Amino acid sequence: MPSLLLVDDDETLVDVLFELFSQEHECSTAATAEGAFELLLSREYDLVVTDISMPGMSGEALLGFIKINSPCTPVIFISGSKDGELAQRLRVKGAAGFLSKPFDLAEITEKVAQALEGRLRSKSLPH
Repeated sequence: MPSLLLVDDDETLVDVLFELFSQEHECSTAATAEGAFELLLSREYDLVVTDISMPGMSGEALLGFIKINSPCTPVIFISGSKDGELAQRLRVKGAAGFLSKPFDLAEITEKVAQALEGRLRSKSLPH
């Protein structure tokens, strides 16, 4: 069962995402990037879905940590911003996707499936 880490300071959104994905995925949640760091230090996840703007450390800083410590783990951003330049900058830094809030649940489900498929392909390649 693929593992997901859901990171957002919006408790309602995290609850919705947990409900959406927990039937087919092992889900963990964190309300801050710092909380996500703690979880990421203790185990590896197949995918991280994170907000960009949270109290304390940003989702962008979290991406940097993930790319250094677990470079094959895809990261999908969800943000209240519709800033195309921000989305492009995050993709250049290695983000697997960017969705602006509010987003359709079918859209995030598709993005998560695509990112997990890419992760499984990369895991099966010879090193």
